[in-house]
Amino acid sequence: MSTRYTHTAIVLHWLIAAMIVMTFPLGLYMSDLSLSPFKLQLYAYHKWIGIVVLMLVVLRLLWRVTHRPPAMVAGMPRWQQLAAQGVHLGLYGLMLAVPLTGWLMSSALGFQVVLFGVLPLPDLIAANKAVGQQLKEVHELLNYGLLAMVVVHIGAALQHHFIHRDSTLTRMAPWLGERK
Repeated sequence: MSTRYTHTAIVLHWLIAAMIVMTFPLGLYMSDLSLSPFKLQLYAYHKWIGIVVLMLVVLRLLWRVTHRPPAMVAGMPRWQQLAAQGVHLGLYGLMLAVPLTGWLMSSALGFQVVLFGVLPLPDLIAANKAVGQQLKEVHELLNYGLLAMVVVHIGAALQHHFIHRDSTLTRMAPWLGERK
């Protein structure tokens, strides 16, 4: 069995990561702007990125189900293996929940999601301003939860690379060179 993730898994991982890194600060920035055509365009971009992330995460999950990931590095303590599995599960859950709650929020607030400005997506729930406001709060909280999970994920990968000096990071970042 290979010690690296497949090329497809690596591409999807880094593409999703880049899109999350773009959309989180965009969400923070746009929410503080006063209503204007510029703000509405930023909201559209934010929604587009979120929907694409949702689609890519579904694709990534399908790939992972059909392509077994490499085993964790030898000698990793059991608690770290369980923590890694928990963080990955949390990341996948949040990468699905964050865009879904954004889509639900848009639907509830009466703003249809139109992917790339040309493909109208169906509203997931009927318009209801009170529900939309609750979903806005849930969406924000889940985003901060995702941010926390991403920080833990990156921190663990860096710890394995620089402190444990094992191949945990290089399995997903082949440009760093293989470690034994």
